[in-house]
Amino acid sequence: MNNDNTNGELVFCPLGGVGEIGMNFALYGFGPADSREWIVVDCGVSFAGPDMPGVDLVLPDIRFIKERRLKLKGIVITHAHEDHYGALLDLWPRLKAPVYATAFSASLLAAKREGEAGAPDIPVTLFKAGDRFRVGPFEIEAINVTHSIPEPVALAIRTPVGTVLHTGDWKIDATPVLGAPTDEARLRAIGDEGVLAMIADSTNAMRDGVSPSEREVSASLAKIIAEAPGRVAVTTFSSNVGRIRAVAEAARDAGRQVLLMGRSMRRVVDVSDELGYLEGLPPFLSEQDFGYIPREKAVIILTGSQGETRAALARLSRDEHPSVSLSKGDMVIFSSRSIPGNEKGIIEIKNALIDRGIKVLEDGEKLVHVSGHPRRREMKEMYAWVRPQIAIPAHGEAAHLVAHEALAREAGVKTVLCIRNGAMVQLAPGPAMVIDEVPVGRLYKDGRLIGTPDEMGIVERRRLSFVGHVAVHVEMTAKLALRDDPDMVILGLPQEDEEGDEMEDILIDAAVDAFESIPPKRRGDIETVREAVRRAVRFAAADAWGKKPIVSVFVSKA
Repeated sequence: MNNDNTNGELVFCPLGGVGEIGMNFALYGFGPADSREWIVVDCGVSFAGPDMPGVDLVLPDIRFIKERRLKLKGIVITHAHEDHYGALLDLWPRLKAPVYATAFSASLLAAKREGEAGAPDIPVTLFKAGDRFRVGPFEIEAINVTHSIPEPVALAIRTPVGTVLHTGDWKIDATPVLGAPTDEARLRAIGDEGVLAMIADSTNAMRDGVSPSEREVSASLAKIIAEAPGRVAVTTFSSNVGRIRAVAEAARDAGRQVLLMGRSMRRVVDVSDELGYLEGLPPFLSEQDFGYIPREKAVIILTGSQGETRAALARLSRDEHPSVSLSKGDMVIFSSRSIPGNEKGIIEIKNALIDRGIKVLEDGEKLVHVSGHPRRREMKEMYAWVRPQIAIPAHGEAAHLVAHEALAREAGVKTVLCIRNGAMVQLAPGPAMVIDEVPVGRLYKDGRLIGTPDEMGIVERRRLSFVGHVAVHVEMTAKLALRDDPDMVILGLPQEDEEGDEMEDILIDAAVDAFESIPPKRRGDIETVREAVRRAVRFAAADAWGKKPIVSVFVSKA
């Protein structure tokens, strides 16, 4: 590639995934500032915490690129983890750009679409590791890496002013269960060509050493399953096909049968089977087969490793599943890590299982999980292979990014930019620097609708979850007197105050007193009546309870 500056500027701008774990959405732009052409790398989701009641998914706010969608040339997906591709079905209709993905990612997207009513039919152009293809002004090469899902790739993004390596999620594993190891030879060759910038995974930047191999986890799981006296349930991420295969092989070798639980688990297994990743394994059984499997012959692979209250594991922990159950002496293996924010739900499930005499085994006690992300020594190896002029830590929270920044400097990178979502970085020509800040934020998927926190009523819903709601109906006669005591519906408030008086009676009395304190001549102003009653009910609740509920007042005249 030549370095003719007249060809325009190369910029990088993350709208998600930098300063947080999840919701990855990266923009690369090339051309003059007033007419850049763009690509998106990854289109991921995050998951709602307890501070977002009712929210199903959290999506990046993409208004910046939506306004420029006529200049958007494509969306390239590095792999099919939810935090990298999970927003496609919801956000693609707003962008309608060509999508490029591997066969596994495309197949999983198609299977996911079938399970969501009204989901768009997204045309996908397939590529595989080793392919080179052009998207607008960018020439993209997909490079095989190792991760905890089939067909992950890093991307070498070539432009007239330099090459950027976007690592995606990766690790160095010489003996993966599925796929080939990270392609060191190709990464070294690209480094020899010259790499302008590397945008790289920071997830494990605070962990020293090297991540264990997936083969080591497989061997450990095989020993645990072979020695277990009762049923063994293994909960893991449904996308970790290598782990699913390892558990299934261990079960087969121990003379056990494998039952699958969880819709996403079955969906991933179906896609993996079609693509040959589960070849040679005995058929998986369904939940209806549970009663026919001897206890000492059963292995269950199921969803729920993140404490999801409606997932299969949570239902088993509460003994609420209609056809599958665990009993004292059985074992549940958490073959996963906890995503930040999910710890409370996971602990609750573990305690429920332990209370019922079920053994819980997790990473730390035995080798039952390994991360799909590189630790510090692996990251240093990647920098030695690629030798970029510029490093930008990505895919991590603040602590991860700062640790990665220091590591990149130790590795000898000349320019390291530790940025956050919304920063637009000019990579070339000239010194790398932040040249602009673009709008960023979060969209919330709630049921079939998507919108900002205000549009979706998230702030008000959070308030409702803390202080409840009181609805009051005041009916006046033609002479502007009360026809009767106000009707009242109370939701989420205590039934009585500390003296045992009914909360409803206290609030009705407050509403009546407020109404009667208004001079008759002013009662014709409905807004005056509404506001007087609303304030009185809120303050009466605060006096009796210590909190002010949300109060809605409806006033009518006969």
